[in-house]
Amino acid sequence: MKKIVLAYSGGLDTSIILKWLQENYRAEVITYTADIGQEMNKKEIIKNAKKLGVKKIIIKNLKNTFVKDYVFPMIRGHAIYEGVYLLGTSIARPLIAKDQIQVAKKFKAFAVSHGSTGKGNDQVRFELGYHYFGPKIKIIAPWRIWKLKSRTDLIKYAKRHNISIPKDKKGAPPFSIDDNLFHTSTEGKVLENPKNSAPEFIFQRTTSPEKAPNKPSYVSIGFKNSDPISVNGKKLTPEKLLEKLNQLVGKNGIGRADLVENRFIGIKSRGVYETPGGTLLLIAHRAMESVTLDKNTMHKKDSIMSRYAELIYNGYWFSKERFKLQKIVDLKRNKVNGIIKLKLYKGNITIQSRMTKSNAYSVKKVSFEENKTFNKSNVEKFINFHKKKLK
Repeated sequence: MKKIVLAYSGGLDTSIILKWLQENYRAEVITYTADIGQEMNKKEIIKNAKKLGVKKIIIKNLKNTFVKDYVFPMIRGHAIYEGVYLLGTSIARPLIAKDQIQVAKKFKAFAVSHGSTGKGNDQVRFELGYHYFGPKIKIIAPWRIWKLKSRTDLIKYAKRHNISIPKDKKGAPPFSIDDNLFHTSTEGKVLENPKNSAPEFIFQRTTSPEKAPNKPSYVSIGFKNSDPISVNGKKLTPEKLLEKLNQLVGKNGIGRADLVENRFIGIKSRGVYETPGGTLLLIAHRAMESVTLDKNTMHKKDSIMSRYAELIYNGYWFSKERFKLQKIVDLKRNKVNGIIKLKLYKGNITIQSRMTKSNAYSVKKVSFEENKTFNKSNVEKFINFHKKKLK
């Protein structure tokens, strides 16, 4: 029998897709779930898949790989899309696509499938990844070809086929939620109208600043070769480090973003994102670079950041251009070593200290006390040179 590997979350959308694939392709559907730190119930995933007749149920733990090989390189590039979005969903899709294709090849599947909607960015991200690693494998995107046109249609289909429909905290069908170890995104329902405020109950991993502790928390991040390796002096794996920071930073009301973004396919969408640990790591990493890297290297990185972030957002993680920009991002990363101490208080992060053995920053040169390490007589020549450039 022909085989299809479906990216399967166990939720409503992918359960419906699973049933639809069985009905329309007369193929064996293998469910593939990547564990990248999202809130998930493995027993429930297996139960739901078995209920729909699935024989091969694959769940892979990719959390450490996700943080080490995808999140950390992105943090090194200070990637922020349109000045706000830390790319939590965008950076997860390339890894899932790559591993899903490997599973498809292992079981000689003729096709892979995903649950991304026909209006979203994820369909592009998944399919560019699929094509890069398995150009001959067919891609089935149900949302672009089936007759189910809305959330209401999905719920009717689910009821007709006895597929359980989850409820949100208010007892209604849920928001569209994506989460992983790096972030949580929430879209749909009342959020679709940008005039509506985001209801507090949708936030899953951050406390509101108003309800955050009245006393500040302090955290020290150790960096080696431009990657975080320790929290408060304790070395941790990439996975455990991000987990710890999410808890510590989230409870202090840090990491929320509410934005209307420009999707790659040309429409605007409104989403609410929570990225507590990632928000802190970006700030800490920039602070570490400020005392370890030279001006030209830092400014070169900043000059490409917007394009680098856009490539990730658009699904071009596995592209020649992104690989090229990553080399610029990682130029002199071996010099980025030391410890940054930060204060967390009611939605704010304040840098307390920067400690490094690097000599990029010179106290003697910058001091207001008179010294002989900086020749001020050359400054006039410097200014006169740049006056000529004004003409």
